[in-house]
Amino acid sequence: MQTYERLSFLDTSFLALESRTTHMHVASLGLFDAGPMRDANGGIDIERIRAYVGSRLHLIPRYRQRLAFVPIERHPVWVDDEHFDLEYHVRHTSLPKPGTPEQLLDLAGRVLSQQLDRSKPMWELWVVEGLEDDRFAVISKVHHCMIDGMAGVELMAVLLGMAPTSDIEDAPPFKPRPIPDGAELVVRETARRAGRFLSALRSVRQATGDLQAVTLEVARRLRAISYSLGSGWLSPAAKTPLNGTIGPNRRFATLDMPLQDVKDIKNKLGGTVNDAVLAIVAGAVRRYLKRSGAERDGAPFRVMAPVSVRPPGGQTVSGNHVAMWLAELPIDEPDPKERFRLVAEETLKLKDTDQALGASLLVQLSSGAPITLVALGTRLAASARPFNMTVTNIPGPQFPIYLLESEMMGQYPLVPLWRSHGLGIALFSYAGTLMWGFNGDLDIMEDITEFVRCIEESFDELKQL
Repeated sequence: MQTYERLSFLDTSFLALESRTTHMHVASLGLFDAGPMRDANGGIDIERIRAYVGSRLHLIPRYRQRLAFVPIERHPVWVDDEHFDLEYHVRHTSLPKPGTPEQLLDLAGRVLSQQLDRSKPMWELWVVEGLEDDRFAVISKVHHCMIDGMAGVELMAVLLGMAPTSDIEDAPPFKPRPIPDGAELVVRETARRAGRFLSALRSVRQATGDLQAVTLEVARRLRAISYSLGSGWLSPAAKTPLNGTIGPNRRFATLDMPLQDVKDIKNKLGGTVNDAVLAIVAGAVRRYLKRSGAERDGAPFRVMAPVSVRPPGGQTVSGNHVAMWLAELPIDEPDPKERFRLVAEETLKLKDTDQALGASLLVQLSSGAPITLVALGTRLAASARPFNMTVTNIPGPQFPIYLLESEMMGQYPLVPLWRSHGLGIALFSYAGTLMWGFNGDLDIMEDITEFVRCIEESFDELKQL
């Protein structure tokens, strides 16, 4: 019986991207009603929360696995953690009075500035009490090599429920599988590569029966790869005050926006909710750069927008199943209506040219590369700065959900910063509200609240059209 799982190329690339200043964890800041979760002393019942999380971990086995490496090739694999300690991963802290939102965001920035320990399962939950308005917070950190955005939503479905409950089920005991030694890993990986080669030969023989269909599909895929490469991956994006040498420390900011207002914008102007989001970001970047007074070169301002490429029915809570769009934002266009039209035109072109497929195929074509080349190629791509920031929009449930009896009042996601990116934007829609999370480098984004104001002004501008 095999007792390990090999990381995919894309998952491995998120490990390779990480450095002292580039933390590759995804994260979120959740707010919950504190009343139902208080213990006899009036504090948050952390032991009850730990017991509940522990009762659900058998549904997400990756959360009790750590990294190991195949000898010689050094490719990472997942193995069960024989020393798993739930208390290490579910942590408890408190804000000093009065427990303001600003204090919580400062704490979140410090927590998000710390990298995850690779010798342990790479996730943490920080339960934070002492917030005003009778709330508590949960800061979640998970390494990007474990989950993507959609997997994070499915993970939420495992830990959170659609109705309040006090039930904590008895979970099956955790029996870690034996960790394979180096020799076993080498033998099994050699056999796996041989099996892949034979499988490929069988696929070729089976495909010859419908040569015309195969030829058309190959042509489609080659076109998709060509369009993806031509979208900007091979050329640098603009130099702006939002980009530069980043450090290890982070700032975090949040914003709430009525989801219906964003839908009204897209209904009025055409396009999608995501088009409205990108148009709001384009207007905010335009404002922010004008106010900074800094000059930029004539290169395009691009954002990277992750796109889910999960197969139908592929409901897994681990691993990455995303491709990456590069979208050019019209930040030089002063007219907000025309800016929206240009954004919608750009995203339609990305869809029509199968660029999500092209980006996904480029990842697949690289999947057989040795780990040293994966690390080198990934870091070279990041240092080339083909885009200026990441903007990701994750749909969530439009009804209340609960951690045991405590209703979730808000959820603000965080996307990691790539090298030279001073700001990343992630959005999550929940119960009628579009919730923005802004992850900023501490030095580059000293005025992150000013950028949030630019987002609000850009939104108001589109809303008034």
